[in-house]
Amino acid sequence: MKQSLQLKLSHQLALTPQLQQSIRLLQLSTQELNQEIGQMLQENPMLERADDAGMESGPGGSEEPAPAETSSQEVADTVYDEMAWGDRHVSSGGSDDDDDDDRGFQQSDEESRSLRQHLHSQLAMIPLSARDHSLVALMIEALDEDGYLGASLDELVDMVPESLEVDEDELLTALRLLQSMDPPGVGARDLGESLFLQLNELPPDTPYLAEAKVLVSRHLDLLAEREYGKLKRLLGIDNDRDFIGVRQLITSLNPRPAASFDSGRTQYVVPDVFVRKVKGEWVVSLNPEAMPKLRINEVYANILRQNRGSGGQLSGQMQEARWLIKNVQQRFQTILKVAQAIVDRQRMFFEHGEVAMRPLVLREIAESVGLHESTISRVTNQKYMMTPRGLYEFKYFFGNALATEAGGAASSTAIKALLKQFVEAEDRTGPLSDSALSEMLGKQGFVVARRTVAKYREQMNIPPANQRKSL
Repeated sequence: MKQSLQLKLSHQLALTPQLQQSIRLLQLSTQELNQEIGQMLQENPMLERADDAGMESGPGGSEEPAPAETSSQEVADTVYDEMAWGDRHVSSGGSDDDDDDDRGFQQSDEESRSLRQHLHSQLAMIPLSARDHSLVALMIEALDEDGYLGASLDELVDMVPESLEVDEDELLTALRLLQSMDPPGVGARDLGESLFLQLNELPPDTPYLAEAKVLVSRHLDLLAEREYGKLKRLLGIDNDRDFIGVRQLITSLNPRPAASFDSGRTQYVVPDVFVRKVKGEWVVSLNPEAMPKLRINEVYANILRQNRGSGGQLSGQMQEARWLIKNVQQRFQTILKVAQAIVDRQRMFFEHGEVAMRPLVLREIAESVGLHESTISRVTNQKYMMTPRGLYEFKYFFGNALATEAGGAASSTAIKALLKQFVEAEDRTGPLSDSALSEMLGKQGFVVARRTVAKYREQMNIPPANQRKSL
């Protein structure tokens, strides 16, 4: 047999730990970010907490925050100026009590991270190429707190460098692998898919299995709207007993696959940004208390300088520390940029309240700030802004558009605010029905169907008219 030498070109998926870390940090809440950083501080000697340059000694020697007179951009530039070789540091607000910090960070974030750990441990046991392993790992890191994949496949494709030539079919294969892991339903892109995946795990002879699969994959919206008669016709069911059996099978499933991995601990909300009115304009600034204080350890940096070329493990840890600082910088810059874009578009809300909320979708903010919708989705989840009207999660300011008689559009949030006002002012001896509420909205110029009114009322935990009636 004649031997020959062949040159084969192939792509290796260089998603790199840096890119995966950037995605992970962006979707974490402030508390989760601190826990993540605490773990890294324990593992990497090149990384340490910086002294709080933004604190002043108050009366009696106690530390008090310095007055916040700088603009939001100046804060960002100061806080995130990445240092080189430990001669400068990244400063931010926050407690400087080392003992308290150590106690907090030594508590492993086992519960909040255990889903990803659980999935990564399963992935490690599956024989895959490095490329496929990286694709599945990327999807694991992109899961939200309920175990769902919030980003679409084309959005994930956009996150990967074009030179790697990753397409949707390749990602779909990786997704199917993720969805085959435990817990059942993990990696789904919506509730229907998650329930379908869970049904697939049941024995084939499970009663009403076929009907339940059809319902969750095609008619879940009808179940939510309680269109039971229509559902029975579509499923070919002619009696209540069988339909109840289908419903009971579906309600026995878990709508949140990651629920068993929740921490169960009280989560204290720390605002990521503040919103203030300055000279007639609504301005967003970062919350110094939410930003970790990090820098390169000067002692280890000097050792590395003196032993260039032979740093070994320290050299790698230096690079990891610099990655972390840069990714934290990028995280907060992105949060600030997105928050300001939201505030600019919801200015009337800050002036007049919920009834003045305008329709807003992720795509509009994405186009405004030059980021992908999947990035905006991560930024708006578990990120909070403190405003003169209270504390709000970023995603609160997004709402679907409903038509008005004038041909314009109104936000679903504004409609809900009006409904709440109508119910609060109603006569309790003769409360307003959903049809009456729909008519009242119509008189205000909003075209809202009775079914939509019922849906919004349920979302606000307002009981139906017959349950609101009092003598």
